[in-house]
Amino acid sequence: MTPFGILWPQQAKSFLWFTPGKVTADFMVDCIEEMWAKIDPAERPHTLVINADNGPENNGHRTQWLKRLVEFGQKEGLTVQLAYYPPYHSQYNPVERLWGILP
Repeated sequence: MTPFGILWPQQAKSFLWFTPGKVTADFMVDCIEEMWAKIDPAERPHTLVINADNGPENNGHRTQWLKRLVEFGQKEGLTVQLAYYPPYHSQYNPVERLWGILP
């Protein structure tokens, strides 16, 4: 099983999913949509900033990732911004702290 997590610091919430295969762009956007549905509409921001590690499934050249994020943003009336961490600097990504609690 491969984990995928989202940390929402402003809400002090974390979300964690597992997939039996590799994490794909579609899987990640499906998780984002699932998370979004769990957020109280009154607490939803107008801009969603996604901090990503620029891996092969979520880099700026991955058309399926970008296509799905644009569709999600348009459906929700939301601005989606991507912010990438430098390669090999996962220590700056707060969601990495979630992995420390996994057995």
